[in-house]
Formats: sequence, structure tokens, C-alpha cells
Amino acid sequence: MPANIKYLSSGGQRALKISGSILGGYFVSASFHLMIACFSAVRAYAIVISGMTFFLLWAVLMIAGFLFRSGWKLWGVYSLLTLLFMLVIVLLKQDA
Repeated sequence: MPANIKYLSSGGQRALKISGSILGGYFVSASFHLMIACFSAVRAYAIVISGMTFFLLWAVLMIAGFLFRSGWKLWGVYSLLTLLFMLVIVLLKQDA
């Protein structure tokens, strides 16, 4: 039984969702783990923790990316999260 046409996204939206899920999820996961490594209390464990959780978080973000209706919203949310984590990194590095 074929899918109902009204629930399928266009080719451009599909490409945005795929690229946003793969690249955007990677950027969010990387910036999150870099932010965690900036905290001095967990710096010693950050490498071990990120080695195990990086790909788990990336996989969850890739799956969650397809829950968005619009690929543009996906890219917007992932870009804002990445910029937020990078801002925290910059602010933490200024204190050190």
C-alpha cells in the first residue's frame, strides 16, 4: 500500500532534512562535547565520556531531525544550538 501523498515531503525538503540531520547533528554533537570539556570539574573525564556518547547523541539527533516538518526549521534549530554551545565555550575560555 503506497504512502499518502499529503504526508510526503518534496525533494528539496527531503535533501534539507537529510543534510541537516547528518551535518547539523554532527555539529551540535561536536559543539556540545567541546562545551562539556571546557568545564574544569569534568575535564579529565570528558575524553572518555565524549568517546562513548558522541555517536549516540549524533544518532539521536539524526533520527530527531526527521521529526521536523520543514528542513529549514531543522537547520535553524541545529544552527542555534551549535551557536549557543560555541558561545558558552567562548565565555568559559575568557574566564580561564
